[in-house]
Amino acid sequence: MGNTSSRLMARLKRKKRIRKRIYGITDRPRLTVFKSASHIYAQIIDDTKGETLVSASTLDKDYKQNPVAGKKQEIATAVGTLVGKRALDKGITKVVLDRNGFLYHGRIKALSDGARKAGLEF
Repeated sequence: MGNTSSRLMARLKRKKRIRKRIYGITDRPRLTVFKSASHIYAQIIDDTKGETLVSASTLDKDYKQNPVAGKKQEIATAVGTLVGKRALDKGITKVVLDRNGFLYHGRIKALSDGARKAGLEF
C-alpha cells in the first residue's frame, strides 16, 4: 500500500508542476484528462470563467449506447473522439492538453489522438 501512495504523490507533484504553466483561456481552453483503473474522463475547461464547457467519459450516456469493446487504449480513443466532436459542436477548435500528471503515453496519448482525429488542434 505504501507504493501506491508514493505513486499518487509523484503524480500530484507532476500535476502541480504542469498546472503552473498550463492555463485554459476562452480562445484556447484546457483539455484535462483523468484515468482510473477502469474508466477515463476528459473535460474541456475555460479557466478564466472557471467552468466546464464539454465533457466525455466511459460513463457517459452517449458512450454507453455505443460502447467500444477491446483494449483500454481503443476505449480511450473513442472517448477522445467523442469529446472532440462535442467541442467542435460548441465551436471549440483549439485546446491545450493538461495530462493531469499522467505520462503522455498509452491511454492519455490514445485519447489525445482521438481528439485530434475528431478535428481538435493542440
